Amino acid sequence: MCRNIKNLYNFEPPATEEEIHASSLQFVRKLSGFNRPSRANEEAFNRAVEAVSRAARELIDSLTTTAPPRDREVEAEKARTRSALRFGRPADGTA
Repeated sequence: MCRNIKNLYNFEPPATEEEIHASSLQFVRKLSGFNRPSRANEEAFNRAVEAVSRAARELIDSLTTTAPPRDREVEAEKARTRSALRFGRPADGTA
């Protein structure tokens, strides 16, 4: 799994279209092996990003849970702490 693709489900506030598009772009980049497609492949690449974005929005909108929505700031702090433990850097970003 691409580490740059973030979990977007069950957050308050809900995932924005920009967040879904960014995750979709990362997914298509990973699948295609292109960070930036050539002009010959650009149209197909962009169509794929839009199709994945639509599918992601449909999925997120149709999922249900009884769990309370997660707080973005709390989850971001957890991610910083995991990163600090993994890479041996301070969680506050100082070096």
